[in-house]
Amino acid sequence: MIPPLEQVREMLSAGAAKSSLLVEREEAVAVAQFLKTDPQLQLDFCSCVTAVDYIKQDCIEVVYHLYSVALKHGPVALKVRAPRALEQCRMPSLTPVWRGCEYQEREAFDLYGVKFDGHPDLRRILMWDEFVDHPMRKDYVPPMDYEWEPTPHAETLARAKQTGGTVPASALEAKK
Repeated sequence: MIPPLEQVREMLSAGAAKSSLLVEREEAVAVAQFLKTDPQLQLDFCSCVTAVDYIKQDCIEVVYHLYSVALKHGPVALKVRAPRALEQCRMPSLTPVWRGCEYQEREAFDLYGVKFDGHPDLRRILMWDEFVDHPMRKDYVPPMDYEWEPTPHAETLARAKQTGGTVPASALEAKK
């Protein structure tokens, strides 16, 4: 699906201000390194990593928004697709290429279930560890009880009182 890297250079050098590339998962790291190190492109800054759930096409697309700080151009959107099935929804991490991708890839993992192979610290970042789903997927079914949280409030308040920590006034009123 990806053209040879020379063709990528030609495609982007003409109008890098509003370009996008859709690449195969297996080629993502090579293309990313090329986009970062090519003297004409120097896309040295990844400002955003996000994901899109294409439920009808049965894929999740991860989009990297790239800029060149050195040459003052961009954005270029680098798009990589993976199957929606959780056991197959994986792609290589681009954190080794752009360090700023680390937390944003964790967010895509947490909310969409994309596993990034080679990521230095792939774990949940927004949802709690015990959460078992991925809430930004279009087939996500929210829980019936929004009030429930896995936080042991009574234990936390007792520990705060014992150590002289801050206990909210509302928590004290609720116990009366």
